[in-house]
Amino acid sequence: RRPEEALPVLEAHLALMRRYFPHSQEAIINAQGNLGNLLMKLGRLDESLALKRDIHAKQVAALGVSHKYAIMSGTNVAQNLFMLRHFDEAVALLRDQLLPVARQS
Repeated sequence: RRPEEALPVLEAHLALMRRYFPHSQEAIINAQGNLGNLLMKLGRLDESLALKRDIHAKQVAALGVSHKYAIMSGTNVAQNLFMLRHFDEAVALLRDQLLPVARQS
C-alpha cells in the first residue's frame, strides 16, 4: 500500500539473492523483476528500464529468443520504453525482435 516503504526491502532482497544465491538466476531475476515493477510504480522509469533490460538479456541468454519468458521480458522492456515516451525504440523492439519470434513459437 505504501510502495516507497517497500523499496528498501526489495533492494535488500535483491542484494541478498545476489550474495547468497548467485547460482540461482531464477531467484535473482524474480527479485529484479519485483524491484523493477516497484520502481515503475514509483515513477523511477529509467531505473526500472535498466533492470528490465538486464532481465531480458539474461532470459535471452539462458533460454533463447523464442522462449516465452524471453518474449515476455522483452514486452516488459517495450512497455517501459513506451512509458518513457521512447516510442521509436519500443516499436522497433516489438516489430523487429519480439513479434517475429512470437509468431514462430
